[in-house]
Amino acid sequence: MAFDDRIETLFAEYERQRTSVQELQEKMSKVKASATSPRREVTVTVGQNGVLTDVSFPTSAYRRMSPTELQATIMQTFTEAREQVMEQAADLLAPLLPAGMNAAKMVRGEAGVDMYLPPEGLRMPQGVRELLGLDVDKP
Repeated sequence: MAFDDRIETLFAEYERQRTSVQELQEKMSKVKASATSPRREVTVTVGQNGVLTDVSFPTSAYRRMSPTELQATIMQTFTEAREQVMEQAADLLAPLLPAGMNAAKMVRGEAGVDMYLPPEGLRMPQGVRELLGLDVDKP
């Protein structure tokens, strides 16, 4: 393959990946979930990155709760809504990741990309080294 053709191919791949990332960012910005406590005391809505965006009280059941019970119910309901958001985000991210990478762990901050790199570090592909005119005998 000629140098110009390889550059065109690499640029086309770059553009495809860039478009995919832009689409992912747009979808991620719209991620949200709501959860309601079992006895309908509270409904909590969570947006992108697990940020609390709304708390509402659909019934007057919360009035019969002690402050400690209400706080625990709100926190449990928030946790459920946040978990739904994390699942949605992982579902959006997973198709863009290389095989073997765990999107759910990445979204939750439990795993970074470096966890999936070889122990000796990331190596530049031979084709890229050749295009850049680097010593092709050394990885």
